[in-house]
Amino acid sequence: MGPTISAMNELLIGAHVSIAGGVMNVFENAAAIEANFVQIFTRSPRVWKSSLISDDEAFCFKAELASGGSGLRGIVTHAPYLVNLASTDPEILDKSRAVLVENFQSASKLDARGMVVHVGSHKGAGLEASMTGIASSLRLALETVDGPCRILLENTAGQGGSVGMSFDELARIVEALNDDDRIGICLDTQHLFASGVSFGTSEEADTVVSALAGKLGIDRLGCVHLNDSKVPLGTMKDRHENLGQGLIGAEALSNLISHPALLGVPLILETPGGGEGPRAIDVDTARELLRAGIARRGLEV
Repeated sequence: MGPTISAMNELLIGAHVSIAGGVMNVFENAAAIEANFVQIFTRSPRVWKSSLISDDEAFCFKAELASGGSGLRGIVTHAPYLVNLASTDPEILDKSRAVLVENFQSASKLDARGMVVHVGSHKGAGLEASMTGIASSLRLALETVDGPCRILLENTAGQGGSVGMSFDELARIVEALNDDDRIGICLDTQHLFASGVSFGTSEEADTVVSALAGKLGIDRLGCVHLNDSKVPLGTMKDRHENLGQGLIGAEALSNLISHPALLGVPLILETPGGGEGPRAIDVDTARELLRAGIARRGLEV
């Protein structure tokens, strides 16, 4: 008999789902794809317009989540794509800070485990030129919002001068915030692959996890965006594909997510599905890949 994974490491698997019609629809949308963990936008991801989750919405949502009756074990939120904390344009940076703080407030009100954010792009100005703005913006959000909810910095594919392509870049941001434990990481598998990091074998996957642990610490990993890739290794393009249908492939994804250090970390699909996002069959594929990897490693859950 192989080593047993602690029961406390429940396998949390789901996808990004819509809150169209109200945040309470999350429970129905999660159930429809048989997810026990999801990611949501708390407002439109493509407009600057303010929209904070109300106290009444938050109360009802937290009560339902805490009841456990829905089968949903937790959520993370995702900040709008417009946020660019690396911008050297004062107007864009000010708008980005306001949206960041507002979305972090909404995430905290919903008892989300974290809010995923793309740090943004320096537009060719270089990381050094944007570090002060990045750090001050994140510090403002942390100082404004109390509670355990974390800001999860997402790694990028590297396109367009985006910040966070490497663990080193993410670690520099964490260090600039004095290693605040409310700054976490979201690891996107497609972005990782597109940035030039291979994890096709179990040995390569273990090297990736070791690098993450060494540079940032596994405890900072708040969730994994589990996506295959439409583009080849190292092409620095953000192009998601359904699991097992892209150029990463099922076995490589399975190798990575089954690493013992990652078990219990929520897996969130952002795949196209049939054209309208992840389906129940896609979540089930993720579950099968995880269990196959666990079996290959000789682990038991």
